[in-house]
Amino acid sequence: MNPSSTRAPFPIPVVAAGPGSQIEEEHLDYISMPQGMATYQSPILPEPEEMRGRDGALRVLRDTEAALQAAVAGQAVAPVSLAGLSEAELALVNQVLGEGEVAARVLPAPGLGEARIQESVFAGVWRVVRTEAHGDECTVHDTIEVGDAPALLRAAARADALGSRPDLLSAPAGVMNAQPILAELEDQRQRFGLHAEAERAQLPAHVVNLSLLPLSPEDIGFLDHVLGTGRVLILSRGYGNCRITNCQVPHTWRVVYYNSQDTVILNSVEVTELPEVACAAAEDLADSLERLTEVLAWVAQG
Repeated sequence: MNPSSTRAPFPIPVVAAGPGSQIEEEHLDYISMPQGMATYQSPILPEPEEMRGRDGALRVLRDTEAALQAAVAGQAVAPVSLAGLSEAELALVNQVLGEGEVAARVLPAPGLGEARIQESVFAGVWRVVRTEAHGDECTVHDTIEVGDAPALLRAAARADALGSRPDLLSAPAGVMNAQPILAELEDQRQRFGLHAEAERAQLPAHVVNLSLLPLSPEDIGFLDHVLGTGRVLILSRGYGNCRITNCQVPHTWRVVYYNSQDTVILNSVEVTELPEVACAAAEDLADSLERLTEVLAWVAQG
């Protein structure tokens, strides 16, 4: 007799119990994280013989290389002017520099000009185009700056913080949690301001993550009202998108991260000289020097 024919029915149905075997009645909708990351891509250069007669462009690129060498050594670096270049020379400079992760704009104000800033594919090498109005005329200054960030970004933020701001104690109805946050930021600003300017770049940022706090629409509105919005706007595209704006109080920045669907995934306020996400690190400058030297070795063949 077959022993299996005498077995009683198993009282518990046999089902798989591994991962994914359970039926979920509700669909879990997760926030999409950034999918792409910007990486270095070597510029597409013309053939060496096609670059003859572009001595002005070669001079600018060599001056930029020298500026990188000085910056890596910790020395002060002056901007490299692009004034006087022909269209062909300027096109070669644009082709070599390309566009990197970070772009910025300093909006105009009464008596002040505006600026457009673009990081090149060489991190820490910045193209800065400033426009100054003089009555009905305007002057354009086109330069290359080398460093962690263009000096104009910090200067404009300091200028925006010179005016007076509303009292954080005079909050309207409906404000619940904004005042403690503003008091914390004010305390950190005072601590930050006690340090010498040369020391501030080495201090860690104090970050308040608004995404994790229970804030009402009135709280958000009061935060915006007291902190204000300055003239500096920075967009970093290193991993997803990061939008940075300065506030109209000292050393304070709004830093908002978005995923690839432009949904906010992190909303924060930072007390710092300039948010780290907008700056090139010392290692970036050394790497850019190596890459630009390789590019100039190719260009020199012409």
